[in-house]
Amino acid sequence: MAKREGLLGKKVGMTQIFSESGETIPVTVIEAGPCYVTQVKTQDRDTYDAIQLGFGEARRLNKAEKGHLGDLPPLRYLRELRTDDVERYQRGQKLDVGIFQVGEKVDIVGTSKGKGFAGVVKRHHFHGGPKTHGQSDRTRAPGAIGSTTTPGRVYKGMRMAGHMGARRTTSQSLEVVLVDPERNLLAVKGTVPGAKDGLVFVRKARKSQIL
Repeated sequence: MAKREGLLGKKVGMTQIFSESGETIPVTVIEAGPCYVTQVKTQDRDTYDAIQLGFGEARRLNKAEKGHLGDLPPLRYLRELRTDDVERYQRGQKLDVGIFQVGEKVDIVGTSKGKGFAGVVKRHHFHGGPKTHGQSDRTRAPGAIGSTTTPGRVYKGMRMAGHMGARRTTSQSLEVVLVDPERNLLAVKGTVPGAKDGLVFVRKARKSQIL
C-alpha cells in the first residue's frame, strides 16, 4: 500500500503566477493547515490504521467535542485519513504544508458549487430536440425515457432533470507550483471544486503513485 498523506484546508481563490520563463500559470490558492492529529487509530485497537485530523478554529464546542479534543485547540473540522504508517503520528502532532513539494501531484477533494434544480441540457449536456418541424416547447426536453412493454419501467440511473452540484468532487493529479509554510499557503495548477472559503482535503495523488 502506498503511503498516504494529506491536509485539510480552505479554498482561498484563483489567481495567476509567472514561471521563470515568463509563462502564465493559472493557479488555485489553498490555505492548507496547520492541522492537528486529534486521534490515532491502530489495527490492534480499532481494526484499521488511520489518523484523525483537525483544522480551523471553532467558536464554540459542546461537551463531547471538548472532551474529545482535550488540551488541543478548539478545532472546527475533523476528518479521518487512512494510512499505512500510523506509527509516524502521535496525538497533538502538528502538520503543515511542508509535507508537499513543488512539482509533485496532489488530489483535492471538495464539495462542488450547488446549482439548484437543473434540466438535462445544463445538468447532463444533452443536445436538445430539433428546432424545427413544428416543435415549439420540446427544445430542452429530455425526450423518451423508456418504452411501455419492454422494459415497462425506467432504468435506474437514467439521466434526468434534478438537483445539480453540491456533491463530493475530486480534482485529480494537480501539480503543486507553490508551497509557502510561513503563510500556510499551497498553490496548485488548475481549478479546485467548491466556492471560496470552502473546505477541501489535499492528499498525495493516488494515480501518480500507481504509475
